[in-house]
Order: sequence, then C-alpha cells, then structure tokens
Amino acid sequence: MFQSALICTDFTDGLHRFVRFVPSLAASGLKKIVFLHTAPLADGAVPRPNEEKEKQARDRLSPALQNIPSGLEVKVDVRSGNPPEHILNAIRTHNPELLILGTAGRSLLNEKLFGSTTINLCQRVAIPCMILRPQLISTYTEEELDLRCRHLFRYFLLPYDNSESAQYTLQRIREKTSGKQTALECCLLAWIVDEVSRNADLRKNAINNAEKVLASVKTSLDPGLRVETEVCLGNAVTEILDLAVERDITAIVSGSRNVGKLIELSVPSLTGELLRKSWHPIIYFPIR
Repeated sequence: MFQSALICTDFTDGLHRFVRFVPSLAASGLKKIVFLHTAPLADGAVPRPNEEKEKQARDRLSPALQNIPSGLEVKVDVRSGNPPEHILNAIRTHNPELLILGTAGRSLLNEKLFGSTTINLCQRVAIPCMILRPQLISTYTEEELDLRCRHLFRYFLLPYDNSESAQYTLQRIREKTSGKQTALECCLLAWIVDEVSRNADLRKNAINNAEKVLASVKTSLDPGLRVETEVCLGNAVTEILDLAVERDITAIVSGSRNVGKLIELSVPSLTGELLRKSWHPIIYFPIR
C-alpha cells in the first residue's frame, strides 16, 4: 500500500517503540523508513541546536539501524527546533508516501484554544497521515506490537457516501492497489444512512440507493482485493466506530478539506470527528 514512511515521535507517543520492529514494518510493505525527532532548542539568549538532547534522541532511535532487512532503507533524522517545521522540511527531504504521527485526542474547541501539532500538520501536508493513539501503542506488549506493525495496512474501513471526499479517498486507494502487490487484503466500504427522516419509504429508498452505488463502486477496485460493503442506519461517527470494533480492521481511511479549520465549528467534518474519537488508527487523506 505504502512503500515509504516518515515516523515522527516525541518519545511520549509510544511511536519510538517501532525502532525495535523494523523487520515487522518491512513485512507491511515499507521499503524506506525514516524515524524523526525534534529536540527543544538549547537555553540561552540566542537559540541554538541542543546537541546534548539530539545525541540522546539519536541513541534512543539507534536500534532502528540494527538488523535492517535486505531491500529496506532506514534513516534517523534528529534536529532541534520547531516540530511542525522540522517535519515539513523532512517531508521535502525524504519524500515519504506516508506520515505517521501520534495524537492523544482533543475536542475541536481545545485544539483551537491550546493547539495540536498533529492537527496543525494535517492542515499543511499534502501526503496521507496515519494517526495512532499513544495510549494504545504504549500499552501493547512486544508480541502485540510486532503483529500490529506487520498488519498496519491489512484491512481498511472506508466510510463511503459518494461525496467528494469519499470519492477522492477511494481513488487514492485505487491508485495504490490497482495492478500492484500490496499488504492490503480487504477494504470495507460503509455507507451510513442518516435516520433523520421518519418516513419509512424515504429511508428504504436511501438504503436501496446506497446498496446500488456500493455495488457499482466495489467493481471499480482491483479484482485481487477483497471488497466488502455495509449499509447502516444511524449517526455516521457512531456507526463507523461500532463497525471498526465489530470487524477485524486495522485502520479507518478518510479524506477531508476541513480538518482542524474554523469551519468545523459550524460544519462538522466526519474525518475530524473520527480523528478525535477513534481508538483505531486513522489514515487521513488531505484534499488540496
């Protein structure tokens, strides 16, 4: 699915544990991995690189450079300064297909009041972002984390309602899988029909229409990919999160133009709500 990834860690998000599972990440299809950390600037009247903190960070990330499987490129990138700017510069330097970040989860209002590095980056990057919960990654046993690394891209849940964002996300998956051998084995297309209407006939028509569209969309994906479809009634966020628990998915994939923007205060974004509420990994496709 993805062949190169930039894994960003501040050592509180659990993602630094991935340095001990480089062969497992390679098994997920990755051929290039860059581990990145931004150290705080050294104290003083003039801002300068914090060489001591940088060395400590490189030492903690150094296991990633041991026992590298054949065909895999691994790098460690440590600098001092502003994390978002360092990450954006690293994207330009290393040209990854995927950015992997951790986020603790906050409300939209808290993001606006106190800020969020992850949401800030989601607004500025042009490549997909995989968002992982630090609380989850930090509590995995080594055996569990090994398996998680191998299955990062095994089974995707894609909320699909024929909207621009859904079509865009589907197209990106199509581009990544069509005629290619990837780690992605299955994709679940889920259409959530809103229960706002009390008219049973209208709800039935909406369900029938969703089923027809999904049946057509299903055939547009690579024939080597197992594609499942599901139509549910209810609240989109609630139903998607419930499906994620019931099915054996490894990530929810979704695209948006508005994640973290002020417009979300008046026009909620499904992707934004999933980013804040889901305990499952989210792969966010920014629409630019």
